Amino acid sequence: GWAGEGPGASGKNRHVCHAAARLEMGSLWEEFNRLGTEMIVTKAGRWELEWPGELQRLGGTPFPSPSLCRRMFPTFQVKLSGLDPLADYVLLMDFIPLDDKRYRYAFHSSSWLAAGRAEPAAPGRVHFHPDSPAKGAQWMRQIVSFDKLKLTNNLLDDNGHIILNSMHRYQPRFHVVFVDPRRDSERFAHQNFKSFSFPETQFMAVTAYQNHRITQLKIASNPFAKGFRDGDPEP
Repeated sequence: GWAGEGPGASGKNRHVCHAAARLEMGSLWEEFNRLGTEMIVTKAGRWELEWPGELQRLGGTPFPSPSLCRRMFPTFQVKLSGLDPLADYVLLMDFIPLDDKRYRYAFHSSSWLAAGRAEPAAPGRVHFHPDSPAKGAQWMRQIVSFDKLKLTNNLLDDNGHIILNSMHRYQPRFHVVFVDPRRDSERFAHQNFKSFSFPETQFMAVTAYQNHRITQLKIASNPFAKGFRDGDPEP
């Protein structure tokens, strides 16, 4: 259903106080979340060769993952309602650490274990949807997809990618910002946005998938990985 967390409607500008967001592909996010979602972060320009365990045991070929695997899958997509059709809005995302720990994967128990204190937080960045700013009517007309968003663990990244620490847990956040035409709009900045977060989109940042079931589900459900599905029948 329509959901949102974070600052409530109290004290918010009328252009954002009724905004609501529904996460698309919610059942797929839930399926990943039950297994413990993992998202690949790599240094820009590097080619990562992953050997999904099942493919390797079956004599398969390496799974090349350049820029494609640095994009989030499932893709973060939302359907918006409650915006002013004639007002301008900017949409953006950021990512916050879920705790102050770093983790390691215990293969014998197929589980994540705390492995010490978190590394210093990576430089905080936001990702603006490339269609921003746009009228509320445009945002509500179709599903909003953040399919251009890329993740990296390169602290020196100069491509504007979101920088995350590998083996740390994160919560994506989605923000709707009203473009206030008033000359002194900065005075009202805290009133002009509404934030949403969906617990089922939490994930572990990794440089290679640790849980083979995550690898299997990514291959089975990602349309870009069709060629890697074993015995996938033609539609």
